[in-house]
Amino acid sequence: MSEDSKQIIKSNQCARIILCLSEMYNISIDEATDMYYQSETANMIEEGIADLHCRSDKYLAEEIWGEYNQTSN
Repeated sequence: MSEDSKQIIKSNQCARIILCLSEMYNISIDEATDMYYQSETANMIEEGIADLHCRSDKYLAEEIWGEYNQTSN
């Protein structure tokens, strides 16, 4: 698989996770986008740590939401 193909897949997954965050937790796309890009989980997905990219979008959205709630309290 080419690097371009890998980047397209990651970009699509990122968009789906952001959409899940927005729909599951009733927040705006902008809020979900900020939450995603500020999360450690997003960094780990990008780096390919622990095969997180293989997890479902819903699972990853839940992880990011939990991470956000832990850091904001």
